[in-house]
Amino acid sequence: QVQLVEFGGGLVQAGGSLKLSCTASGGTLNTEPMAWFRQAPGQEREYVAGIRWTAITNYAHSVKGRFTISRDSTKNTLYLQMNNLKPEDTAVYYCAAALGTTYDIWGQGTQVTVSS
Repeated sequence: QVQLVEFGGGLVQAGGSLKLSCTASGGTLNTEPMAWFRQAPGQEREYVAGIRWTAITNYAHSVKGRFTISRDSTKNTLYLQMNNLKPEDTAVYYCAAALGTTYDIWGQGTQVTVSS
């Protein structure tokens, strides 16, 4: 059974950068669509960015131009490079994979806190 584990969260000042990683174990995720979501306190989980096996990417309007999603199939790892971070980016970030028609495999989340 595939499991996802996120790494790389932390505390950063506004304008700074962080790079999140999501590693899959128990299987390979080379062709499945994968994505990053986030959930801020008191808010619903929202889509941040996604990538398909064709390397086509998609971003939420709020992060476009600042965040970059990528994957390294040789390492079974998904990344999210986050630049020019803002306090409103503070949230728990989750990676997810779509083995079926929806995102049905989720990591446990990693906290990102951006101070002003």
